[in-house]
Amino acid sequence: MMSRPFTWIASAIFAIMALVHIYRLIRPFEVMIGPCHIPLWLSAVAAVITAGLSWMLCRETRGTRGP
Repeated sequence: MMSRPFTWIASAIFAIMALVHIYRLIRPFEVMIGPCHIPLWLSAVAAVITAGLSWMLCRETRGTRGP
């Protein structure tokens, strides 16, 4: 099996991002980018997307296949 350290690092970064979004859902805090307020529901969407990307990268690194 081939080692893929950069894929593991990317998977870990996406997992951390998902955890930050989940934390924002549990303990709401305001996020502003310039004059724009980022709504809380966007963190729910981002948490699902980043967790999914982390999971897919992890599976790719291990070499497992889906159903």
